[in-house]
Amino acid sequence: MPSKAQLLWMYEAMEKARYYEDTMATVYMEGKQPKFDIGAGTVPGEMHLAAGQEPCAAGVCVHLRPEDTVTAPHRPHHVAIAKGVDLNRMTAEIFGKKSGLSGGRGGHMHLFDPAVNFACSGIIAEGTGPAVGAALAAKLKGSDAISVSYIGEGAANQGATHEALNLAGLWKLPVVFVIEDNAWGISVPKSKATAIADTSQRAAGYGMPGHHVADNDTLALFEVAGEAVARARRGEGPSLIEVETYRYYGHFQGDPELYRPKGEVEALKAKDPIERLRKAMLEGGEITAEEADAARDRARQEVDEAYAFARAADYPAPEEALTHVFA
Repeated sequence: MPSKAQLLWMYEAMEKARYYEDTMATVYMEGKQPKFDIGAGTVPGEMHLAAGQEPCAAGVCVHLRPEDTVTAPHRPHHVAIAKGVDLNRMTAEIFGKKSGLSGGRGGHMHLFDPAVNFACSGIIAEGTGPAVGAALAAKLKGSDAISVSYIGEGAANQGATHEALNLAGLWKLPVVFVIEDNAWGISVPKSKATAIADTSQRAAGYGMPGHHVADNDTLALFEVAGEAVARARRGEGPSLIEVETYRYYGHFQGDPELYRPKGEVEALKAKDPIERLRKAMLEGGEITAEEADAARDRARQEVDEAYAFARAADYPAPEEALTHVFA
C-alpha cells in the first residue's frame, strides 16, 4: 500500500491534471465561437485533453525519479504534470509564447523538458523507440535509471510499438510500457481495431510480464507499477501494463463525438477516479479532509498561476520562426 506521502502526492497530481485540463477546455474555446475555427483564438491548433485518465500518470510517476525518462503521446498533459514538467513554461509553450519549453514552436503535442527527462510526440507510437533508447543508454552507463513509454490502445497496434517491445525484451532493458486504454482510437472502438480484448497478453510474446489494471483503479495501478519499476531498476528487464481508463472529452476539442453511445460519459463520471481515491484516503484514516483539501487547493493555485504566466508572456518575434530549423 502507498504511504501517506505517496497518497497525497498522487491525489494532488491528479487534482492538478484535472483542473489543468478543465481550464484548458475553456481557454481553448476563446476566439473560436460562434463558429468553431481551429486556427483561431488564444490557443490555435488541435487540442487533446486527458481528463479522466489521471490514474495512468499519477499511479506510475509516483515511483519515478527526475533522472528517469518518460515519453508520452499526443494526449500528454497529465503525464507531463505527474513527471514534474515546469508548468509555467509548459503552458506558455501551448500558448505559443517565447518563454515556452521550446519557445512556442512545439505546441501542446510536442512538449520537451530535459530538466526532468520528459518528451512527447503527436506521431502515434513515436515515443516507444526513444524510451527504449534511453533505457539502453542507462543500462550501458550502469545506472539504475529507467524509462516509461506511454501509448494509447490504438498505438499498441503500430509496428513501432512491436519493434520496441521486441528489442526491450531481447536486451532486457529497463523500460515500462504503459498502454492507456480509453476504449477509443479517435472514433474507432477497441473491439473493431484490436484482435484481443486484453492487450497486456501480448507481453508474453516479447519475454516480459504483462499486467492488466481494470476500471481506472489508481491504487491497483500503484501496486502493479511499483513492481514493474522495481523490476526494471534491478536489471530484470521490461514490463507491459495496460490500464482501462476513461476519456471524458472527445478525441480533440471540437469533436462532435457522434460515435459515442448516449450516456457513456455520464456513466464514467459517476465513478470518477479522483473522487474514488479521495474516498479511499479518507476511509483509510491516515489522511484528513483538511489535508486533502489543502492538496487540492495547492494544485489549483499552481494551475491558475501557470495560466496567468502564459497569458502575460510575450510572443516570439516573427523572424524567430527561422531559428533552430534544420534544412
